[in-house]
Amino acid sequence: QVQLVESGGGLVQAGGSLRLSCAASGRTFSSYTMGWFRQAPGKEREFVAGISRSSSYTPYLGSVRGRFTISRDNAKNTVYLQMSSLKPEDTAVYYCAADRNARRVVPSKNQEEYDAWGQGTQVTVSS
Repeated sequence: QVQLVESGGGLVQAGGSLRLSCAASGRTFSSYTMGWFRQAPGKEREFVAGISRSSSYTPYLGSVRGRFTISRDNAKNTVYLQMSSLKPEDTAVYYCAADRNARRVVPSKNQEEYDAWGQGTQVTVSS
């Protein structure tokens, strides 16, 4: 069972930047499609960004495209989410997730397709 541990969250002013990291256990990280999701208070969890095994495909939520960048380092078993030009509406708990379906080519935006989740890291953007 893969374990995922997020880090890098915190409090930042609007317009600032943060980089989230998600470290995965095990030796098969490079075979996973990875995703970042977020859940704001009183709202459902939503897809933020995904990255395919070879980093060829990186879909984004429309409201973060151009501000957030997802990347991965398979040698370090880590996926990153670089967040810039942060807005108060980006405030949420951010989760990374792994999709271990070996047939997946393009990362899914459906959280039901992800079968391993981290514990989440809080991101708070003040106005």
